[in-house]
Amino acid sequence: MYTKESLMQQLEQLGLDGQGTLLIHSSMKSIGEVEGGADTVLDAFSDYMKDGLLVLPTHTWSTINADNPVFHVETSSCCVGILPELFRQRPGVVRSWHPTHSVAALGRDAKVFTKDDHLFDTPCARGSAWGKLLDRKATILLVGVDLKRNTFIHGVEEWVDIPGRMTDEHEMLYTVLPDESKISVPSRRHCGLSWSEHFWKVDEVLVREGAMRKGKLGDAVVRVCDATKTAEVITEMLKDNPDLFSDNEPLITPDCEADPVVMSHEAYLMKEARYTLQSELLVAEKQVAEGERLLDHGQVIAEIREE
Repeated sequence: MYTKESLMQQLEQLGLDGQGTLLIHSSMKSIGEVEGGADTVLDAFSDYMKDGLLVLPTHTWSTINADNPVFHVETSSCCVGILPELFRQRPGVVRSWHPTHSVAALGRDAKVFTKDDHLFDTPCARGSAWGKLLDRKATILLVGVDLKRNTFIHGVEEWVDIPGRMTDEHEMLYTVLPDESKISVPSRRHCGLSWSEHFWKVDEVLVREGAMRKGKLGDAVVRVCDATKTAEVITEMLKDNPDLFSDNEPLITPDCEADPVVMSHEAYLMKEARYTLQSELLVAEKQVAEGERLLDHGQVIAEIREE
């Protein structure tokens, strides 16, 4: 079972800057059993980033729309997991006013970071919190989720002005502020294909270019993304091929100096499964060595595969 202290130790091992800006996309389930549950995980994040800025997405795009157009800053539940939902309700946390793609922030400059989102008519405008991640040279931590959940990439697409990503028409949405006043926020929406389902295609490229590395938090495989380098790499790829994320076909990417290799979506998923299995095996072997798990090597492998 993981504790606040063990999670903070893992965060340190990931090399995260506690005085910088950290945005976290997360799957609580992937972390495994934690003493105190989700609140302990949030305590670990908050304490680790106490001298910086901690940001979690608190999106409501699945519920706020033309048929249900009113977003309440203080009470509208988010649609991206239990950790953001609990985080937005914590003392000192500031939530932005964008009706579909809000974020919640805690720490240094939280009010400044969140104050402009509602002024833009798109989800991830360059002047919004998503663009400020780039200005602040932020780190994006994907905990138990892959690039398909990295909203920042939607932002890069928007800034490069890839066609077909946004509706031409606006929905008239409204935000109810903490003082109960209501403002109008005319909004264009993401449209077309499920573009983010194709973001996995640049996983290997980002690692190779030094824009992303992988590690562990609890049981979860995590991706540590440098916002600046990620934006640079994907911007160049989109300029070269605006249809980069228009399909689920594999990229042809150079494998160092070897011949180009092709990685299909199926191969990517198999590689991810192998990486997860290897990581779980290392944890299990450590538990065996420390007497926490009385299994021989074969039993450990069998148990992990069953899980």
